[in-house]
Amino acid sequence: MADCVMMIAEFRGGNFRRVSIEVASEARRLADALGLGVCGIAIGAGVGAKAAELGWYGVDQVLVADDAALANYVAETYVPVIADLIEQREPAAILLPASVDGKDLAARLAARLGAGLAQDCTQVVCADGSIKVKRPIFAGKCLAWCEWADGVVPLISCRPNVMSCAGGDPARQAAIVPVEVAVGEARSRVTGVDLDTSGKVELTEAEIIVSGGRGMKGPENFPLIEALAKELGAAVGASRAAVDAGWRPHSDQVGQTGKVVNPNLYVAVGISGAIQHLAGMGSSKFIVAVNKDPEAPIFTKADFGVVEDLFKFIPAFTEQVRVLKSTC
Repeated sequence: MADCVMMIAEFRGGNFRRVSIEVASEARRLADALGLGVCGIAIGAGVGAKAAELGWYGVDQVLVADDAALANYVAETYVPVIADLIEQREPAAILLPASVDGKDLAARLAARLGAGLAQDCTQVVCADGSIKVKRPIFAGKCLAWCEWADGVVPLISCRPNVMSCAGGDPARQAAIVPVEVAVGEARSRVTGVDLDTSGKVELTEAEIIVSGGRGMKGPENFPLIEALAKELGAAVGASRAAVDAGWRPHSDQVGQTGKVVNPNLYVAVGISGAIQHLAGMGSSKFIVAVNKDPEAPIFTKADFGVVEDLFKFIPAFTEQVRVLKSTC
């Protein structure tokens, strides 16, 4: 008999990532529909000091594994610990972020637990005790509804920046249950290294993204994108062509083979709009395309299009944003 909906939080740099709050909120909504509580799993180095925050967003109980050896995501250490905690309960469903680490973790947990995995879900609904999810397929060209056979535990990874967050209520308390784990060198021959030290906004969590493509003509021109992004408070992205050319790091790549993003505003500069790129940003709330080719495929997806030489338009647009900010 199921006793809870379980959510797995992602902890990085001393804080829960925004997508963890989205997952906690969605787990609460699903648990209310099923008449169950929400049990959270939080693991990492120093996570114990922050675990109570999950209670603000609807988590009733948090299983906390706080260990220096869990500072960074390493499958060999994370998967056994999380799988053991899940097996101690009988969850009606398991929710976790569809981040880079979350997708890897979800696949490994599904194999280990025999759960039914639906990745990168954009909607979770429950009717008459039956759980269904919506997820993109065929590079985002279609959306499919999925459900599970009787007896199969749903394992659902939630696309970042899609699920709405519940209002945080600091007065709402979660029961904290510390869990002792033994993670040593014997359990893993891999050392996790945190490379996210630049302080940049994570693309998958950014509300505004300005991306550059092949039309930028070279890495020396990306400061134009960076200047606009600074004025807009945005993250900087890039198309696969720009990354393959060595103009930007792979961590900036938006697309099917990069990161799937869902900002409120996506500005595509000098990007033609190949299908693999559209698969990574097509669900953005508003899309603005800047391209001198009026036949560029990106315009079929854009809400607003600017047919102009980007080297003329972007500096002028950046200056106008700067002027507007100064008058506010």
